[in-house]
Amino acid sequence: MDIEKMMRAAQEAAETIQKQMTEAQAALDTIEVEGASGGGLVKVRASAKGRIIGVAIDETLLAPSEKQILEDLVVAAFNDARTKADAISNEEMSKLKGGLPLPPGFKLPF
Repeated sequence: MDIEKMMRAAQEAAETIQKQMTEAQAALDTIEVEGASGGGLVKVRASAKGRIIGVAIDETLLAPSEKQILEDLVVAAFNDARTKADAISNEEMSKLKGGLPLPPGFKLPF
């Protein structure tokens, strides 16, 4: 195989990888996770890409005396959703990388 053919093959492989990465990133935005805190009193829905879709707060937490607790629970629910989104994102990207002939230790930038 001459160098020109090898370069063409490498370019085609790079284009294929880029297309697959773009498709995988788009797919992550369609996968939903739910983070919860306070035994489910506060829930946050997010995409696996990390986009926040919605927040649900139980009415019992809407008393002024519960303000600090509510704020803490919202933060905890956001963090729970983010952790789940990261796990799914990493899992999906690992599937993509699994089919690539990458040298050991090579990391893709996602």
